[in-house]
Amino acid sequence: MVDVSVIIVNYNTRALLHECLASVVAETKDVQYEIIVVDNASTDGSRELLEREFPHVRRIFNEDNKGFAAANNQAIKIAQGRYVLLLNSDTRVLDGAIQKTMAFMEDHAEASVVGCKLLNADGSLQRSCMSFPSAWNLFSDSFFLYLVFPRTQLFGNYYMTWFDYDSMRSVDVVKGAFMMFRRVVFDTIGSFDEAYFMYTEETDLCYRVKAAGFQVIFYPSASIIHYGGGSVVNTDRFFEQFHTTMLYFIRKNFTGANKSASVFLKVAGIAIRVPVYAMAGLLTFNTVWFRKSRACAKVFAKVVR
Repeated sequence: MVDVSVIIVNYNTRALLHECLASVVAETKDVQYEIIVVDNASTDGSRELLEREFPHVRRIFNEDNKGFAAANNQAIKIAQGRYVLLLNSDTRVLDGAIQKTMAFMEDHAEASVVGCKLLNADGSLQRSCMSFPSAWNLFSDSFFLYLVFPRTQLFGNYYMTWFDYDSMRSVDVVKGAFMMFRRVVFDTIGSFDEAYFMYTEETDLCYRVKAAGFQVIFYPSASIIHYGGGSVVNTDRFFEQFHTTMLYFIRKNFTGANKSASVFLKVAGIAIRVPVYAMAGLLTFNTVWFRKSRACAKVFAKVVR
């Protein structure tokens, strides 16, 4: 019997994928696991790497880039594990994180979805828990109040900037870089909404998980390195997906005045970022801010149209 199905979606991250797979093999002991890699039409030699160095890995080779949600769904359909781990290709598993998380879930029946501690490449903490979007949370985000008052739950609730990442607790959302599910969760609520190409899909899934009465838990005793942005090559495309998928989430899940207020605040937040990022570029002489400003302007124009 397979205990854990480790699902990795890859798009042109050959070197990172190699490190990720090697870490899974090296750090996962005493559990029966399978690895399923879904490759979204990579052109960087990722497929040849899998066939040459990881022949034991189950592979799905797509002829085009189907996106993160759809690719995960392909693997979930064939996964044989009692638990399903969604793991980004730009991660490195540390110190038995997979079996530690599974053991935690075995001992805690209420834990239906679990995320572990994410670390940056230098070992510093990477914030990985969020609250669901709401009109208030979007207000705090749009006007950067979470940055001005990060230690308060009132303004820092959306990104949980006040949260102690050494404590275990129930949360709304854990980052999709590492999410372990009981198989029964997918059997009950279904898989990812494939309307999300990339970004916000884990928020939508966790929203449905909690609506069905399951719990999402942050577990700090397991950790991985998450390099981040491995498949992102276009700043404009990143910002378009980041903002438009959140608008889709709001329109899909909210109703009435809450929906109208949340859409307005999200669009306002996009508009506000155009001059703020431009000013940051002028003050720091950093062209990254100008690219962010331009990308937000394009997204705002598209949303208005």
